Amino acid sequence: MFLPEIKEREYRFRLALRMGLPIFALMFALIFHTVITTYNSLNFAFYLESLILLIFGIYFIFYLIYSGFETKITDDVSKVFTRTYLYKYLKNDLTHNKNYTLLLVSVENLNDINKLYGIKSGDKVLYELGLWINNYFKNNNIHNFPIGHVKGGDFIIGLKGSLSENNTLIDLLCLKMGELKIDHIEVKISTAKNDTRYFNDLDYMVENLFEIQDRQYIDEKTDPNELESYVINAIGAKTFILMQQNIYKDTNLVMRECFVKLKKPDGKFIYPKSYIKILNKLRLMHDYDYMILEQMVQHSKEENDLIYAINISPISLRNQNFISKVKALIDNNQHLKDKIMFILSEKEYYSHIDKYREIIKTVRNFGVKITIDKIGSYHSSFLYFRELKIDAIRIDGSYSKEIDAKNYKNILEGFSNMAKNSDVKVWLKMIQSKEILDQVQNIEADYMQGKYLSDLEIIHEN
Repeated sequence: MFLPEIKEREYRFRLALRMGLPIFALMFALIFHTVITTYNSLNFAFYLESLILLIFGIYFIFYLIYSGFETKITDDVSKVFTRTYLYKYLKNDLTHNKNYTLLLVSVENLNDINKLYGIKSGDKVLYELGLWINNYFKNNNIHNFPIGHVKGGDFIIGLKGSLSENNTLIDLLCLKMGELKIDHIEVKISTAKNDTRYFNDLDYMVENLFEIQDRQYIDEKTDPNELESYVINAIGAKTFILMQQNIYKDTNLVMRECFVKLKKPDGKFIYPKSYIKILNKLRLMHDYDYMILEQMVQHSKEENDLIYAINISPISLRNQNFISKVKALIDNNQHLKDKIMFILSEKEYYSHIDKYREIIKTVRNFGVKITIDKIGSYHSSFLYFRELKIDAIRIDGSYSKEIDAKNYKNILEGFSNMAKNSDVKVWLKMIQSKEILDQVQNIEADYMQGKYLSDLEIIHEN
């Protein structure tokens, strides 16, 4: 048992004694007085009833004490509902309301506020934000609505009615919070909203809010439980479609990138943005990555002179079991040495960089090339480019796709010069037209990819 649990029990017991002893004393005094004054007229039933009264009195008081501590309704910092009580309240609301809207309001820079101004200032921001939201809805004649602090700087609000009914009110709320300041502290707010249009499962709706906030693809019309089942079955039965796209250096074909879609039992596709989170949630990511890698290896035997690139989750790469299976696969297929490339990207920077550096070194010694993706988009990608010994960087596709509209050519040239000075190859994608190709010719990229150069083609379907 943890020390906090021990102290909590001690605290409850002392409180029970402080509350119970006066009551026990009064009950005992009453019984004692009755016994003294009417001793000769008392019968056995009185003593039995007194004993039962004492036992039930003790039980009832201790039951109230412990029950009172089991459910904490109000968050200590923000003074709104705790997550546990909010979920309980919302589940009840969803049961009784066919149309219901959830709104997520997040303080994105809460960590920065805590660092710059102190934790107390961060706590005050959370409290004032909850108060501000409450006053906003009250001013719009919405009273007694549930609002709770779920984690960090995240609040969830429940509103009766569909999203279409509440949309104007929510949009105005977002607009007013755009330049919110609390005690002269700039508060950066982001929001997401959904309703019971397709589902009324609270857990899914809450997860869906965070997915919307992260701008991930949402398959709204598929039941989340069914989607999980489809993904599990697809991994177990290895039902997926594998596609490839050619990648060129100048006019020479040098590499192919592989893309994957899982298949439902009815033959329809499940797209990566819809199933990747499920794979992570179910701890199936390394099984998925190895399944696709195995199939790619089978196909690559036909063309030994080309490199085959595949997106691999960094989580899989940091899994020792996955690394061992990759080594065995390369050892059994020596023609693959230096012909497989792993494309890596993740939003959050992995802090154990020395460990990650050793893993990358080990994998490269197997004969696997490493590319860091999303350069210029993810902050972590630039840090990995700086910290890790890799083979190539792939610059985020928006820079080439919008090279004219936003004058990204100088930025592309800058990335290219940094890479070449570090003896790292440069990979450009989203070459969607001849005009874009002409613009990037002077950058002298090692790998170029896009719909103008090559379409996707199916190489395996099961």
